[in-house]
Amino acid sequence: MAFELPALPYAYEALAPFMSRETLEYHHDKHHQAYVTNGNKLLEGSGLEGKSLEDVVRQSFGKNVGLFNNAAQHYNHIHFWKWMKKGGGGQSLPEKLMKAIESDLGGYDKFRADFIAAGTAQFGSGWAWLAVKGGKLEIMKTPNGENPLVHGAMPILGVDVWEHSYYIDYRNARPKYLEAFVDHLINWDHVLDMYESA
Repeated sequence: MAFELPALPYAYEALAPFMSRETLEYHHDKHHQAYVTNGNKLLEGSGLEGKSLEDVVRQSFGKNVGLFNNAAQHYNHIHFWKWMKKGGGGQSLPEKLMKAIESDLGGYDKFRADFIAAGTAQFGSGWAWLAVKGGKLEIMKTPNGENPLVHGAMPILGVDVWEHSYYIDYRNARPKYLEAFVDHLINWDHVLDMYESA
């Protein structure tokens, strides 16, 4: 099953001023497209053709570095676009999610602080995550394209902290980007969908 670049689920201007049209054009049209193109080349002859994307990610981890890097970033970005929406973020969470955040993570304010801290503290390129592991919510961070799938967990929210995700809009102010993501961009409905299927 070849990888395909999904269309953005909103217009290029939809996330402004928190994420600009220019960022989305570069990040989606160039960076994500490159993961798809390179991933498809590396998938050929890998023995993983025809597997689901999740299986390709899990089974290439630690065995086929090039394929893993591109497949994992493709998986991460498919959801990254859906984890954002115009007028998102903040505390307008579905009740089921809010209860889980309160019981597993000590409440919304602690989740917000810990999630932003995870993204800020990720050295170099990587991601910060809200994941389900062992039936409970957990905040994680991973380097490069790694994601919770390869650590026995299911990601339900992730934020890209590679520089191409924020440098056009925030320069080196990664914490400001992370605050804007949490406060103004998170699509809690997609987070809930992933939580319920986890």
